[in-house]
Amino acid sequence: MKNILIYNSGGGLGDSIQLIPLILSLQNFFKDTSFYYLGAHANHFDNELKEFNIKLKTLKLDIKYFGFRWWHLLNVKKNFLNANYEKFNLIIDLQSKFRNSLILKKIPHEHFYSLTFNNIFSSKKIKYASKNHLENLSLFLNEKINKIEFTENKLPDVLRSEAKRLLPENNYIGLSITQGNEYRPKSWSISKFIELANKISSKGKIPVFFVKKNDINVVKMIQENVPNAIFPEHKSSNPCPALVTALSKRCELGITIDNGIMHMMSLAKIPLIILFGPTDSKKFAPNYQDVKILDSKKMYDTQSLERITVDDVLKCLNF
Repeated sequence: MKNILIYNSGGGLGDSIQLIPLILSLQNFFKDTSFYYLGAHANHFDNELKEFNIKLKTLKLDIKYFGFRWWHLLNVKKNFLNANYEKFNLIIDLQSKFRNSLILKKIPHEHFYSLTFNNIFSSKKIKYASKNHLENLSLFLNEKINKIEFTENKLPDVLRSEAKRLLPENNYIGLSITQGNEYRPKSWSISKFIELANKISSKGKIPVFFVKKNDINVVKMIQENVPNAIFPEHKSSNPCPALVTALSKRCELGITIDNGIMHMMSLAKIPLIILFGPTDSKKFAPNYQDVKILDSKKMYDTQSLERITVDDVLKCLNF
């Protein structure tokens, strides 16, 4: 294939990070193919996530929030042709909204992959075995596409060296406590994280908090109540998502709510304990062996993350 378009309607960093194994797998299989990215929001791989070195060309159609307005139907093909792009050999639709898929399909193409509305938009009517896009694309293309995971050696050497400088020991526990999506409350109280961090400290471990420097009140509260807490990003000249992944690799394990940092930590493939409340753990949780899920919906029949106790988390620890 000469060119492939990947469409991602999610706007958060975590939504993009989740795509990395799929993108790497496709690029490994189609080595001579040009890959383009179209999103309802900015291409994070060109900005905040650029240190992960995921090479995707941005499809520029001059349509803001692509797919989320019905009037896009009138503009998408015209704007595509005016920009002198070539017809795509394959468009990969990674979302499931009827309107978005209908608009996306207006882009000239040969083949169209989509799970929307029981695959009605797909150019091949295949009964897929799962919602795993890589498995389904193997069926769609009648090719065995091997999964390629993100590994630490894909990170820039400078970031791995920086992580080792900031976290030189071997007894760190990573903690991520703040949510990125302010419109879907899914936080666990700072007081509980402070209690947990002090319990961790009593076992000879050092709590490492991944919190932005501009979260002044959160940082101050932790510093006042957890004497040995470390905020490594605050001492770096390049506090980027890829550094979080490099720092996570220096940790024994991570404890986090469902947020973008969870996905950054998961790329390091360290053991994780993840707290879920209103969001779907089956959809958003990283999928590898050393992940333990604490889901308030299953444990306490509520979407409130606050029902999960510090003791619930401590029971998952092996020290």
